Amino acid sequence: MKRVTGLGGIFFKSDAPDELNQWYDKHLGLSFNGQSYSTFRWRDFHSNIAARTEFSLFKKDTSYFAPSDSPFMLNFRVENLENLLNLLIQEGVKVIGEMETYPYGKFGWILDPEGNKIELWEPIEEGFGDDASK
Repeated sequence: MKRVTGLGGIFFKSDAPDELNQWYDKHLGLSFNGQSYSTFRWRDFHSNIAARTEFSLFKKDTSYFAPSDSPFMLNFRVENLENLLNLLIQEGVKVIGEMETYPYGKFGWILDPEGNKIELWEPIEEGFGDDASK
């Protein structure tokens, strides 16, 4: 069974996310278009399916990374999230909360041995409401 299939996103906390978004836009060309994230679009090498990876900044006081105290969170793209979460539980991995489903995919969360929260995402590219094939 495949587990992680790619990087879905990199998220980290900032004292001033809007200003930092502007810095990344000006100096590195990451376009946020008024959003809290910048999207990298790509195609899966093996399947040629359109995909995306997000770079996102969160306010320093966000609770989204809880229970982790880490200033960052990784999001990994996965296949068959429900089965993977069950397997991880059997392997003794700490699963946080319940799996959530949105039009753009399913999400689950785990903690690594150092307490870093990791988001697992089974994406549905068509659910973004835009043309993910761009």
